Amino acid sequence: MTAFTVRVPDETAKRLDQLAEKLDRSRSYVAAQAIEDFVAREEWQLAEIEAGLTEAERGDFASDRDVAAVIGKYVKSARQA
Repeated sequence: MTAFTVRVPDETAKRLDQLAEKLDRSRSYVAAQAIEDFVAREEWQLAEIEAGLTEAERGDFASDRDVAAVIGKYVKSARQA
């Protein structure tokens, strides 16, 4: 395991301490968990963006009909209002 120092504003450190106390965990544990969660989320998001760009480069786009079907699920038409 690697240890390193991270500088955060005093208010953030205070909030981190409060969370750690409520969770009955150390400040280090809570901070490490937060970093792990952030890294996992960012890796997932970047992978999804890269996959979308790859599809776009292949010309793999939704048809106008597909887009209209999705929009139709979420937007009430003026006629139904």
